[in-house]
Amino acid sequence: MELQNKNVLITGSARGIGLAIAHKFASVGANVILNGLSGISDDILAEFAGYSGKVVAVIGDVSKAADAQRIVEEAVTALGSVDVLVNNAGITRDKLMLKMTEEDFEQVLKVNLTGTFNMTQSVLKPMTKARQGAIINLSSVVGLAGNIGQANYAASKAGLIGFSKSVAREVAARNIRVNCIAPGFIESDMTDVLPEKIKEASLALIPMKRFGTPEEVADVALFLAGQEYLTGQVITIDGGFTMQ
Repeated sequence: MELQNKNVLITGSARGIGLAIAHKFASVGANVILNGLSGISDDILAEFAGYSGKVVAVIGDVSKAADAQRIVEEAVTALGSVDVLVNNAGITRDKLMLKMTEEDFEQVLKVNLTGTFNMTQSVLKPMTKARQGAIINLSSVVGLAGNIGQANYAASKAGLIGFSKSVAREVAARNIRVNCIAPGFIESDMTDVLPEKIKEASLALIPMKRFGTPEEVADVALFLAGQEYLTGQVITIDGGFTMQ
């Protein structure tokens, strides 16, 4: 897919990996639809002023079906279509199993997994009509390998992989591709506040001996959006952490 002038919707794109993905698509001439739960600041919008494409901000909670439908409708109204959807919005509620509440578990699944379902179902209607599109879902190496204190997060991210493969089979004949990215330890607000001992222990498990960057994850998203014959796959970007 030639990405210049294509319309790319990235959920959870007010910061971090989502914002890096938005910048990556904008840098190749795509129009981007930013999404946040409570809004996109003027400072963030100003960051996109130097790109050739358009930028649109749409507020909404992907865990609510009505919001997801409205997000897609507003994007289509503003730009005419959604050619690429990146399901990046997600949360954590980390606790050991014995201390995890039902609400902790269900809230993470509601945002990470049900939110992706809501957005995907909403965007497939215009994509199916156009007979083209790409959907990229942000999973995690935790969905492949598990992690202590993240049973809820791991369940949601593992679920995304099965979800993506199933939807990929359903829509491939309509020239719609669905793939997953499974990042490992990525530099972020969450990793910045980790104690040094935990950082050192994590780095010891990564063959490349460093954390990845949001921009490196964004490179994978750009690659997946542009590949016309790649669907139903999980691309891990983890410095070798889950190498087999």
